[in-house]
Amino acid sequence: MNKYLDGLAILLASAWVGGMWMTGYVAAPVLFQTLADKSLAGTLAGSMFAAIAYIGMFCAVYLLAYDYKSLGKRALRSGSFWIIALMLLFTLVGHFGIQPVLAQLRQQALPAYVMQSPYADSFKFWHGVSSIIFLVQSILGALLLLKRHTD
Repeated sequence: MNKYLDGLAILLASAWVGGMWMTGYVAAPVLFQTLADKSLAGTLAGSMFAAIAYIGMFCAVYLLAYDYKSLGKRALRSGSFWIIALMLLFTLVGHFGIQPVLAQLRQQALPAYVMQSPYADSFKFWHGVSSIIFLVQSILGALLLLKRHTD
């Protein structure tokens, strides 16, 4: 049974990190390059980021529980455990903290596109914060996969 739980942990870590990379660095840019309606592109990208946030929350909870069950209190001294915990924290901050602010700014800008509204500067700031958090989380995800592969 442990063999399957080990495999599931690797699969979930890979799905989470791969999903983040595909959403943030492939799908979202393609949407903005392809669609003439940037508001629609933003809505679709936001929906994809929300989906990967929920996937990440599920994966993180499983991985933290798996590590704690496998290692006991030694998990708290494991680099992987803290990488997962930090990635989960960033996911929660991004999804429940920053994304609602961005959504509110988009809503306040209606019927105009937010980047052509008086809220553009605030939107750019919060979008920048979100992008930095996502970049750091993406790097942590790479470290997690490397660490899991070498452990």
